[in-house]
Amino acid sequence: MFLSVVAKRQDSDITGYLKTARTTIDNVLPVPRDTIDSAEWSGKHAAILAWSNEGQDGERPPLLAATEHSALGVSGTIARPNDVQRLARTDLLGAEACGLAGCFSAIRTADWEVQAATSSTRALSVFHAETDDVHVVGTRALHVHLVAGRGEITWNNTALQTMIRQGYFLSDETPYAGVTALGPSSSIVIRGGRRTIESTPLPEAHPAPASPRARRAAITRLADALVAAVEPLRANPTPVNLALTGGRDSRLMAALLHAAKVPFRATTNGLDSHPDVILARQITALLRIDHNVIPPVQTERRDAVLIPHPSTRTFEVLRTCEGMTSAYESIVEYLPYSARPTMSGQSGEILRGGFLYSQGQTTDKAMRRRVNDFFLKNESLFTEEANEHARELATPWLRRAEKNPWEVLDHLYVTYRVGRWHAAARAGSLRRGDPFQPFLDNRVVVEALSLDQRWRHSEEVVYELIRRFAPGLHKIEVEGKPWRFLANQPPPRRWPWSRPAIPSQKPTPTKKPGNNWNWRTSPGPNLSTILRDFVLERTDALSPIVRAEELKAVFEAPSVSQPALAWNLYTVAAMLTGAFPGEAPSSLEPVRVEIPRP
Repeated sequence: MFLSVVAKRQDSDITGYLKTARTTIDNVLPVPRDTIDSAEWSGKHAAILAWSNEGQDGERPPLLAATEHSALGVSGTIARPNDVQRLARTDLLGAEACGLAGCFSAIRTADWEVQAATSSTRALSVFHAETDDVHVVGTRALHVHLVAGRGEITWNNTALQTMIRQGYFLSDETPYAGVTALGPSSSIVIRGGRRTIESTPLPEAHPAPASPRARRAAITRLADALVAAVEPLRANPTPVNLALTGGRDSRLMAALLHAAKVPFRATTNGLDSHPDVILARQITALLRIDHNVIPPVQTERRDAVLIPHPSTRTFEVLRTCEGMTSAYESIVEYLPYSARPTMSGQSGEILRGGFLYSQGQTTDKAMRRRVNDFFLKNESLFTEEANEHARELATPWLRRAEKNPWEVLDHLYVTYRVGRWHAAARAGSLRRGDPFQPFLDNRVVVEALSLDQRWRHSEEVVYELIRRFAPGLHKIEVEGKPWRFLANQPPPRRWPWSRPAIPSQKPTPTKKPGNNWNWRTSPGPNLSTILRDFVLERTDALSPIVRAEELKAVFEAPSVSQPALAWNLYTVAAMLTGAFPGEAPSSLEPVRVEIPRP
């Protein structure tokens, strides 16, 4: 992580801000203090500070690429190591970063100057704030806020309305007053005390290819970008660990690693009866790779699961994700840092049309309604001020949706679901290693977003990639609904005397009740009571955002009907009442959640 401070005026003193940056590190870097290395570079009017728990193994580059006159910090992965020097030398950091492959952000500091840039998904975030004396730019929002406020926290109550609705931010806001996230493919330049921000729009999609030859060429360009993204892994001394499910996206990653000849093994979480485990075993058998299944913790009678107490879970999420994702989400727990690369199918929806992947009705009216619902979900729960703010955030997207709702649902996914939710949750995995994510590679994202949204929405693009990378893998059924473009195909015309047509894809077998049960979506009465009591006791703290009478209605049923909303409320209530920063809760027993009987 990096933080830079630059003075606004010649007589501004930055030393006090730098002292705050050093003394608050325990609250903002969620790893043990004895694992942290640091580095600094200072000029007369600006400085950049860096911290890491990666260790120094001799092969890893230094934390800061420093010269006498400047220093550069890169968070994430740049595909070609020599590109770091290009970023260190260029006059405009943002313009150079736009053309590089990888998933990264960068901050460069010289005397009287700071520049920072994000890649196309901003999965590695940059945040900025200012005071009367200085500009502060960094990769952790809370750190930027504490430095700008000299250790004090002021919450952005109005912005937290979207955290309750969605569990992440549908804007560039943060929980902290005055701290803003830099947008995707954006750069901030601060010179002589003045700040400018520039952004490159996400690519516009080309019309769908009209011929089989053109379709193959488009698939080839995307396939080449994916292979190039994982090529650096071939030289890794240990196999990649792939989190594999029965779905589409992690399957594509398995096929990609197979095609690129990158050694890997697979891990699946779940009970033996869960479809993810069943299908992952079929995939790994076909590819002939090692497969490890990790079952959830259960009681001896296997009639319930034990989960951490919500206060314990929430503290860890707040500490790791800085209040920018909900405790409803299961973030990766801390382990000592390992250089072994890991992968998953997370954010593969970019190749399937972003939010279009889960869009049932594709009429313009239905898609515009969904855009509105993103921003104004559960409208009756919120105060008028919160709803008015949500309408302001929705307005530019709704205007775009009047012209092209397909593009809006595609770009909303990259801008906010990846750029805010994924970026926040990713901090958990970054503590313990370098998750390698080809779906977020700059070149891959540009190639994917350039493909027609309707074509990607049909899932034919992902299907063809899997078939190309690992022939035979596409024949194994997928968890959930069948491939969309096959399900929607009309049956071929048959002569009356012909044999019955063979289905193009086997229907998904009916699962026994309880096989795909998940405690997060079915929390039961015991966990619901804990969530209810905690939130309702903190009604006053939530009153600037939600209406008290409607808040009670959320928890009327013995088992909450909207578990994600209940967890979102729990998370924000904990944040506003001082659960973090502070000491982790102790002596809280795990919570038992009953497994429904078939």
